[in-house]
Amino acid sequence: MLNIHNLSISFQGEYLFEEITFKLGSGDRVGLIGKNGAGKSTMLKILSGEMEADSGQMAADKNLSIGFLKQDIDFVFGRTVLEESYQAFEEIKSLEAKMEDINTQLAERTDYESEGYNQLMIDLNDVQHQYEIIGGYNYQGETEKILQGLGFKREDFGKLTDTFSGGWRMRIELAKLLLQNNDILLLDEPTNHLDIESIIWLEGFLKSYNGAVVIVSHDKMFLDNVTNRTIEISLGRIYDYPKPYSKFLVLRKEIKDQQLAAQKNQEKQIQQTEKLIEKFRAKASKASMAQSLIKKLDRIDRIEVDEDDNSVMTLNFPVSITPGKVVVEAEGVSKHYGDLQVLNNIDLTIERDSKTAFVGQNGQGKSTLAKIIVNEIKHQGHLKLGHNVQIGYFAQNQAEYLDGNKTVHDTMIDAANETNRTKVRDILGAFLFRGEEVDKYVRVLSGGERNRLAMAKLMLQPFNVLVMDEPTNHLDIKSKNVLKEALKRFEGTLILVSHDRDFLQGLVDKVYEFKDQKIKEYLGDIDYYLEQRNVESLREIEKRDVVKEAPKEANNKQSYQDQKKLKSLNNKLSNTESKINSLEKEIKNIDVELATNYDEVVSDPKFFDTYQAKKDQLETLMLEWETIQEEIDGMTS
Repeated sequence: MLNIHNLSISFQGEYLFEEITFKLGSGDRVGLIGKNGAGKSTMLKILSGEMEADSGQMAADKNLSIGFLKQDIDFVFGRTVLEESYQAFEEIKSLEAKMEDINTQLAERTDYESEGYNQLMIDLNDVQHQYEIIGGYNYQGETEKILQGLGFKREDFGKLTDTFSGGWRMRIELAKLLLQNNDILLLDEPTNHLDIESIIWLEGFLKSYNGAVVIVSHDKMFLDNVTNRTIEISLGRIYDYPKPYSKFLVLRKEIKDQQLAAQKNQEKQIQQTEKLIEKFRAKASKASMAQSLIKKLDRIDRIEVDEDDNSVMTLNFPVSITPGKVVVEAEGVSKHYGDLQVLNNIDLTIERDSKTAFVGQNGQGKSTLAKIIVNEIKHQGHLKLGHNVQIGYFAQNQAEYLDGNKTVHDTMIDAANETNRTKVRDILGAFLFRGEEVDKYVRVLSGGERNRLAMAKLMLQPFNVLVMDEPTNHLDIKSKNVLKEALKRFEGTLILVSHDRDFLQGLVDKVYEFKDQKIKEYLGDIDYYLEQRNVESLREIEKRDVVKEAPKEANNKQSYQDQKKLKSLNNKLSNTESKINSLEKEIKNIDVELATNYDEVVSDPKFFDTYQAKKDQLETLMLEWETIQEEIDGMTS
């Protein structure tokens, strides 16, 4: 499908990767991994054709189509969610315009017997046939299905994309890609803006995807559930194994252990040979043997051990001053966005030095309460910060606030004050921005590098309470671990919004679950919370809540009956669609006959009655299809 041979690219004289070779075939679901800045996003840009490599070749099948989900997207404002999603169907929309134009001409003309009119009928039939072949009669239903899978509700379809956050716009872009039936999908951090339900839906979609998928992600569970192959970019090389992420790590370690053992044995042999050479050199009678051993030594192919890139940021969060015992106190806090009530009459107390997690499904108010605490949004009720409280805040979209036209160094200098301006380069170095990297423009940084810069910027302000909303988005796995250890050492108060169980484990001592506009307190760590909820992971909770809240599954018997009914409805829907397709073909054939043999066809006195009856039957079937589909949507929404 796509062959990459001896591909190389460098920045500022240093190779990002050099002479790498691999193939992508149908059914490959590749996890592309590596530390932030290793070149993952660059690789996707090269594969998509957006960027050219310095050297090497890419050979692709003829008419290969590639879809690319980037971290940063440009949106055209003024379109609704559906209108934007329909942009995925350029050819279908073009044919719709042609059909509309032909139908307008037919309606305006009265020369039914002319060659021009006859040609228009033939053209209309050709366009309709092509329209059917490429799925013109199904694309709207498919669009709605995928939008709902990604978390949109029907009432969202008519809203302007301008009214949605960057995360939701990213979902629309993802929906467009999934609708295009590309041969290769390139997905750069697709789960960063998805809640658990949507991630699970996307996993199912990608598992059954017929083409090739290349995914850059730092979500270990997502990679394990979706991928069947892992390519790691490290120190300019790639390591390619037909295993998902966790199994890749095991295999990679086994191979490295074997390399080390083989290298050790080889070193012993080399040392023994060198000793013999020294011994034989001293004797004239053995000189030829010594020369033979030297040549043998020169011919040895030295075993190399795969290098690991172990560079990680150095992170410590210093506490500014000691605050009062109670740092946050909320009474009757409520928040609504228009008609949508997110929080209702919340009471909350956060004490000094506690480490608290906010968990729950997206849209339940976790980020909203975090923003209320840092005084970023207005609310109803009372919220008071304690004595000497200084808050540091890392927002979920923190990196979006960075100015792309500034350099890394200028970003830090502008945020610094007189007391810490001299420390800017040291702080940047601790966050792996060294040498010429500080002169990079923010716009060319990867998502992970931007997150690191946002954290570095956070270090320039004094705080004793740290509020972090999904801080691990875009961070590579090693950086996640560094951040976790730094937060463990942090001697201040921590409020953490996250759905990452691995990250939360051993980090928090209190959990607040957000659900149905309320919060529930669990006095223990994340494992205690999951134990109380009798589940293994946060994913299970969010899946379980969906099932539990659906009234149609109030008990097992009802659930079984619903499943049975749903199966029957789907069969009925499929049968109706088949009848519609068959009837549409019949009517199209009659239209062709009308266009080519009008006099002969209309000579049958029953022709128009039969023709109209078929059209009436088609309309009835379409209404029936709509009724069945609405009933199915009602059961599954």
